[in-house]
Amino acid sequence: MATFQPDFTRVQRAVAGALHEHWILFLIEGVVLIVLGATAIALPPLATIAATIIIGWLFLVSGVMGLLTTFWMRQAPGFWWSLISGVLGIVVGLLLLASPLRGALSLTIVLVAFFIIEGVASIMFALDHKRELSGRWGWMLASGIVDLILGALIFAGLPSTAAWAIGLLVGINLVFGGSALVAMALHAREAAPVR
Repeated sequence: MATFQPDFTRVQRAVAGALHEHWILFLIEGVVLIVLGATAIALPPLATIAATIIIGWLFLVSGVMGLLTTFWMRQAPGFWWSLISGVLGIVVGLLLLASPLRGALSLTIVLVAFFIIEGVASIMFALDHKRELSGRWGWMLASGIVDLILGALIFAGLPSTAAWAIGLLVGINLVFGGSALVAMALHAREAAPVR
């Protein structure tokens, strides 16, 4: 156990040193993410279509790569399952790319399902923590309730919410992620170099 602490401390120092040395890159990345996020929030339908197209390309490329590796290793167990998976990736990718608006509707329905499942799981997690008398369970309960409300609001507005929901949520995520990077960069700039 004694060797773990010095190794962890060394890694921590290396990370802090790299952050201090390259803080300007983190700052630039954070600002770019904030600008992209603000653009996505201002133009959520455009961001939704862009996200759908990117996801379509990801499915298509992963399906093609899956097929290539499946045929390359056709003697391996699970050939037919790998073949089905690769073909499915290609089909889903082509469908999303051929009709991004319909793809956005499908992705929004998946998003609604995610919010509902995540909300229920968070609420149950919070209630388990309440029974064990652990602190801060109320924040997890609130998070679960917000997830359920978001899922219900998006579902209630379908199909029109499909035009903006994904773009808006991606934009919000980019703004928060960019803000975190900016804060981290500014802190790293002020921190003394770690030796």
